[in-house]
Amino acid sequence: MAALQLLLQLDAAVWQIIITSVAISVVASLIAAIFAVPAGVLMAVSSFLGKNGLQHLLNTLMAMPTVVIGLLLYGLLSRMGPLGSWGLLYTPTAIILAQAILIFPIMMNLSITAVKSADPRLLPTLKSLGADRRQQTFQIIRTVRLAIVIAIITGFGRAIGEVGAAMMLGGNIEGYTRTMTTAIALETSKGEFELALALGVVLLVIAFVLNFTLSALDKRIR
Repeated sequence: MAALQLLLQLDAAVWQIIITSVAISVVASLIAAIFAVPAGVLMAVSSFLGKNGLQHLLNTLMAMPTVVIGLLLYGLLSRMGPLGSWGLLYTPTAIILAQAILIFPIMMNLSITAVKSADPRLLPTLKSLGADRRQQTFQIIRTVRLAIVIAIITGFGRAIGEVGAAMMLGGNIEGYTRTMTTAIALETSKGEFELALALGVVLLVIAFVLNFTLSALDKRIR
């Protein structure tokens, strides 16, 4: 009950964490989608040397632990790192960067799958009509847009549940870089189970909404 009261009473600290977490994950998902979706479509419709190797690399990156991404970025963004002068460590930008990198291969792989599941006559038709590569990519994305939306939503769901890199790169600073997952880890270690449970409920609600949306979109595609 105490956890629900924190939410229903619009506790400022709780909602600050929720808003920060959602905002970071939304921005990271948009950034990843801008690059991952076109890259996935281009890879799906192209034939080039090393394509199979690139596909295996994407599959490997999908399984990469988040703490590894956090470690690599920490080395780049720390004061002694090559990008240390940018001052990004322990900022929301660092978390956004980590989440975008984390979900990029997920979105790209799902985009590739979406294109492969489209009508096989689509690409030859576009080529016969004289469409260039950019026009082909745009029309394919338009045709499989629901599957692309599924890829983006899936990436968002992965991003908002990330904890390792967010803890390493954001520093869990209250009111600035504290996300729901890092707050849950911190509050549980402090014995503040009410706040941790409240945030856990929010994550469960978000997961339910995302799964419901994905299911509805999948039915529309079929």
